[in-house]
Amino acid sequence: MKACLLRSVAPIEANPLVFTNVPDPQPQGDQVLVRVMACGVCRTDLHVVEGELPPRKSPVIPGHQIVGVVEKIGDGATRLQIGARVGIPWLHRTCGICEYCRAGKENLCDNATFTGYMVDGGYAEYALAPESFVYAIPDGFAELDAAPLLCAGIIGFRSPRLSGIEPGGHLGFYGFGAAAHVAIQVARYWKIEVYACTRDPRHQRLARELGAVWAGGAAEEPPAKLDSAIIFAPAGEIIPAALKALKKGGTLALAGIHMSPTPPLDYSLLYGERVIRSVANNTRQDGEDFLRIAAAIPVHTEVQIFPLQEANRALNSLKNDAIRGAAVLQVNAAQGQLKS
Repeated sequence: MKACLLRSVAPIEANPLVFTNVPDPQPQGDQVLVRVMACGVCRTDLHVVEGELPPRKSPVIPGHQIVGVVEKIGDGATRLQIGARVGIPWLHRTCGICEYCRAGKENLCDNATFTGYMVDGGYAEYALAPESFVYAIPDGFAELDAAPLLCAGIIGFRSPRLSGIEPGGHLGFYGFGAAAHVAIQVARYWKIEVYACTRDPRHQRLARELGAVWAGGAAEEPPAKLDSAIIFAPAGEIIPAALKALKKGGTLALAGIHMSPTPPLDYSLLYGERVIRSVANNTRQDGEDFLRIAAAIPVHTEVQIFPLQEANRALNSLKNDAIRGAAVLQVNAAQGQLKS
């Protein structure tokens, strides 16, 4: 099959992904083989390619926002049928027996594996996944539109949950990329006001179009105090500004898997029982809950489409904030499902 292979980490400007032939994967045990129709391009992929996440498999095929069709099943797979339309997310497998798995916190599993990082992912014509870790894709979404839901969407759903925001509250978004452009639709569905702080005027315009009551620069103070805030950008230097904008008792959720160093914090920014917490991966229940709500809203994803062989260009565009909404790789030709 054709795939974009990362042989060694490097700045994305060096175009390190190689479009090449690799052996066709074959499902074993509880695995399903998915013919990839579309794969979202995530900032986590950029962290993998550039080595900000320490390499765990080399070479590796990145990509963890995969939408496709089940083509083969392993002899231990019993839930899914050939032809089922499914999504493969970041969380590839958990152990099921550690203290976190037993407590319903599988996102913190000590022995978890992750798609496109520790196992090969979706920048390819086919991908493997355990059948119990894939999602059914709601009927209302075409493949290209559904791909960003598999990570940007799920994290954009889990982050407001962990921020403690309630209906009628004021929620700040710092950074307005793929996750935020989905999360704002969920927030509005929950009757929450969103204030978007982002450096790029194009992203500020998108935030306003999607219903933000205010959009300004990343360091600007919103016109109202925030009950909660989420930092989607991988920029630790934003933390003081976000804390300053919070009401007493507010929570700041850090949604990225990687973040640049945090500057020294004056205690006055934390005083008043303000809380900083991270958002680590997601549980399968998060995914199920989000996809159900995404279909009910329904969520609209703004996508910029790239062919599979141009994954380097897509990641370069992402790094330079040149993507409006989410970037998606178009892989195999779909049968009447791909967005025109």
